[in-house]
Amino acid sequence: MADHDLNCLTISELEKLAAERMDKQTRDYYNEGADCGSTLRENISAYAKYRIRPRVLRDVSKIDTSVPLFGTTNSVPLGVAPTAMQCLAHEDGEEGTARACANKHIVMGLSSFATKSLEEVAAASGDNPRVLQLYLFEDREHSTKLLKRAKKAGFKAVFLTVDTPMLGRRNLEIRNQFKLPGHFKIANFSQQGDADPDAESEQRGKDEQGAKANSGKKLQRQKSASGYSDGENRVLPTGPITFHSHAANPTLNWERDIEWLKKECGDDMQVWVKGIATAEDALLAVHHGVDGIVVSNHGGRQLSKWMTFARNHG
Repeated sequence: MADHDLNCLTISELEKLAAERMDKQTRDYYNEGADCGSTLRENISAYAKYRIRPRVLRDVSKIDTSVPLFGTTNSVPLGVAPTAMQCLAHEDGEEGTARACANKHIVMGLSSFATKSLEEVAAASGDNPRVLQLYLFEDREHSTKLLKRAKKAGFKAVFLTVDTPMLGRRNLEIRNQFKLPGHFKIANFSQQGDADPDAESEQRGKDEQGAKANSGKKLQRQKSASGYSDGENRVLPTGPITFHSHAANPTLNWERDIEWLKKECGDDMQVWVKGIATAEDALLAVHHGVDGIVVSNHGGRQLSKWMTFARNHG
């Protein structure tokens, strides 16, 4: 058995150690919720309302916590949620998470905006099932390419994030002018928005030739811009794919987009909807034939009470 840090036995101790080892920008990125942070706080305080009522003399000497999931056996009725840019926390990033999940036989969710590619995570996962969190981009070609790669890499399902018609206002990100450090990359979109790993070596050669041809000249990186409505028409996001320019999609709707996604996934991947927070939307998910839902408020990073009130009364 591997040595375990005896100073890291609880979640609070893990948080304390992480705070000591991360720089301020990274620590703020991981810890922040939207606006005043009310939803983030309630994500924690809500559990304090529950009480355990233990029953005794029940013969619990033999317990099986496993559940069938994606054609295999998950050791517990839990999974690892997709979270972006894990290399900020550890050099192994999402590959390390994949190996840990495989070791414990727990399904892993991979963020589209991961710092390791879905192919790298598939290799680290082995036979352990994994699912891809998906932002359905307004330019469908980008999403189609990503789905094809996920199929090829053996991902079992797509978790469509539906709670980002617009991005939550994260004040510390704004204040810190948060940017991914230059030695990391958003691996699934590292080649002009949507990398094809089979073409990486060819692209690398072209990049090297371009660098030689432009030696002594300062190369200008194409800027990314968010989509917007000009009053009558919708103008799509432009430039290389980034979270802030492309993840938000206010055009998503049940009738058109769920049907399109189910068709694209076919029999190879299930379609789940991530970001359900009301019973009404859970029923709509059933009505539109999705394979599962993830009840989530995006870790409190999308909405707060203040934002909801402002939108309903403003």
